[in-house]
Amino acid sequence: MKYLSLILILVFISCENKKDILLPKSNSSIVKDIQDHSPIYIFFETKGKDTIAEVNRKNSIISTNWILNIDKRLPLRLVIPEVMKLQQKKREEKAHKNEAAQNYYSYADTIGKNMAFIPFTDVYYKMEKPKSGTVVFFNKNNEISVNNVAVKKEELANYLNTFGIDKQSKTTLCFDKNMKYGSYIQNKIFIRSLNFSKSELTPIIFNQEFVY
Repeated sequence: MKYLSLILILVFISCENKKDILLPKSNSSIVKDIQDHSPIYIFFETKGKDTIAEVNRKNSIISTNWILNIDKRLPLRLVIPEVMKLQQKKREEKAHKNEAAQNYYSYADTIGKNMAFIPFTDVYYKMEKPKSGTVVFFNKNNEISVNNVAVKKEELANYLNTFGIDKQSKTTLCFDKNMKYGSYIQNKIFIRSLNFSKSELTPIIFNQEFVY
């Protein structure tokens, strides 16, 4: 039923503004339900040969949970700068700030047939290369490398488990700026599914992401 509601919302937006959003898809739900939320839309637009990310946040309320509905066809080089602006605005708000309010990306769970969400409230983005640490890089073809060494997706967790990084080491997630947003969401869901067997790895929190 929630999945059907999502489709109806997108049709309504399409009819009113002659626009639609193609959401990313996955086969699992990180979060299934969010109360007290405001929708924010980032549309895929073209102007001549240029691709444009058009933001519509007119219905957003600072004190609520924000759900970002972003077209999966947009490249990260256009999406992330807009996300950074939205995050900054919410983080700097003082008068109506709600510490409990979170930010989520939306996507469609094709197995559960429902709208699903992945939180990113505590993620800080940088549009540059990291200067230190263990770098896990996802390129636009969804190939993975760790410190410039190619690693198969199914072997990533084991590779990091045997990498010899301790509690003081910093593991940084990096993404190709030309990666499509739909692939980015699928990669974030994949990362959350990883199991780190070594106790010294479990405290690692990926709260900083680099896009370049």
